[in-house]
Amino acid sequence: MATINKAKLMDGRAVAKRVLEGTAAKVDRIRSATGVTPCLATVLVGDDPSSVTYTRMKRKRCLDLGMKPVRVELPEGTTTDELVTEIERLASDDSVHGILVQHPVPKPIDKRAAFEAIPMEKDVDGVTSRTLGRVILGMPAFIPCTPAGIMRLLEEYHVELDGAHAVVIGRSPILGRPMASMLINAQATVTLCHSRSRGLPTIVRHADVVIAAVGKPRFVQGGWINVGAVVIDAGYNEGIIGDVDFDGAIEPASLITPVPGGVGPMTIAMLMDHTAYAAAAQLGVEV
Repeated sequence: MATINKAKLMDGRAVAKRVLEGTAAKVDRIRSATGVTPCLATVLVGDDPSSVTYTRMKRKRCLDLGMKPVRVELPEGTTTDELVTEIERLASDDSVHGILVQHPVPKPIDKRAAFEAIPMEKDVDGVTSRTLGRVILGMPAFIPCTPAGIMRLLEEYHVELDGAHAVVIGRSPILGRPMASMLINAQATVTLCHSRSRGLPTIVRHADVVIAAVGKPRFVQGGWINVGAVVIDAGYNEGIIGDVDFDGAIEPASLITPVPGGVGPMTIAMLMDHTAYAAAAQLGVEV
């Protein structure tokens, strides 16, 4: 195992803690101004163990911050129409300020139909086509939480993006694609790849910033990393393993996120912060 140089680690837990301190202050201001507690509804279909754990973590974080979590759990076998009806009920409830549909949803549910039922002002997870279109155009929106967290990490560690070559590996509509758009809007030159991209090691070797979001454990090899590159591992695979071979990548990298403790805490922190902002906007409170 490689010796870990702590000066190189991007500490997502520490940055997330600072974000959440700001979120708690927003929640206090909203409650003081209106008497209303910001509320996040989490919608879970089925009983996938990982999804159950993730929604539980999100509800706990809400409570830690003084926000109200609403728990909606639907059985395996729920249809698309039934799920959309439940989301529309939450959308029309003025006491609910943010809606998160835990994904992946079981087949054969049409997840895109479910996402599109969330009104943009309550789309705190950044999953609707309207939100994603605004992200591409650089317009105000609730950015998908993982890319938002990554951008915050890059900012906190003073990573210069203007003119940098950034390689994003993964083309998910709520991670890789919005991530590429946000980097472009920050004046980076972006190459968007995926696991089947030809010549991928060579492409990565020319990158100043590497964002790995391909969903394959240790897919990105240490030998692919350019000396001095910043490596962001957005993967979280079985066994708590990232998408990057950490032991191989830490030597050439100038900065690198660990798994766990890197991108993951930032994703939840941004979700909480988005919920506070959504509540403030809906209630007409400046935060």
